[in-house]
Amino acid sequence: MRLNGIWLSFVAMAAITVAFFTFGAGAIAQDATVAAAGGDKPYRVDADGTVSWPVFSGFRRFNSECFVCHGPDASGSSFAPALVDSLKTMTYEQFLDTVTNGKQEVNTAVQKKMPAFGTNPNVMCFIDDIYAYVKARSDGVLGRGRPAKHDAKSAEAKQAEDSCIGS
Repeated sequence: MRLNGIWLSFVAMAAITVAFFTFGAGAIAQDATVAAAGGDKPYRVDADGTVSWPVFSGFRRFNSECFVCHGPDASGSSFAPALVDSLKTMTYEQFLDTVTNGKQEVNTAVQKKMPAFGTNPNVMCFIDDIYAYVKARSDGVLGRGRPAKHDAKSAEAKQAEDSCIGS
C-alpha cells in the first residue's frame, strides 16, 4: 500500500513538473529573466516601486505558503531561516531542490526540517514567481511589505496559471 502512495506522489510530482515547465515558465517571462534559464536577476523593480507581475505574484504566493515558517517578508523566524540571507549564496537550482524535496538536518546540535512542497501546486506552479520575489528582497531592491504598484497580469500569465492549477 505504501508503494502505491509513493508511486502516486511521484506521478503527481511529474505531472506538476511537466505542467510547470510547459506552461509556468511563460508566466514569469513578462518583464523578468527566467531564473531557470540562468538569469541572476529574475525580477524587475522600477524606480517608482512598480514591480513586475511575477514579483507581485511571488509576494502573494510567499505569503500564502512560506511566511508561516520563514517569517514576514522572508526575514526569518524561530522556525526557519531568513530567505533574504539564504538567497545571497543559494543558487536557483538549490532553491528549487530544497522547495521541491524538502530538507532535513537533525542531530544533537541542529534541528532543521523543511517539508517537501513538490506536490503542492500552490507552490510549484509559482516557484519562479516566489523565487523572483525572495531574490528581489535578498538583493535589497524590494523593501518590506506589499509592493505598492505592480504590472497587470498578462494573458500569458493567466493561461499558464490556468494550465498548471486548472480552472
